[in-house]
Amino acid sequence: MERSLYTLKETFIAVQKNGDGDIEKFKTSNGRILSYEQALHDVNEGIVIGANVFKGKDGEMYIRGNADGDPTNNLDQLPTF
Repeated sequence: MERSLYTLKETFIAVQKNGDGDIEKFKTSNGRILSYEQALHDVNEGIVIGANVFKGKDGEMYIRGNADGDPTNNLDQLPTF
């Protein structure tokens, strides 16, 4: 039986930010590099866990880490790549 990369749940382990400090790309625990749009899709589909998608006041969709009371593992605190 062939296993797909998508059979195992992934988490975000690192981020890439633009000059304004906004996250543009994500690195997953399986080593995939995702654009923000692909990351939105994968979080919504349950491929990436530990994060959720929400609609901002501006009407755009955003990704945030699941609240667990530990600010050190927020997406903005992940290492950069």
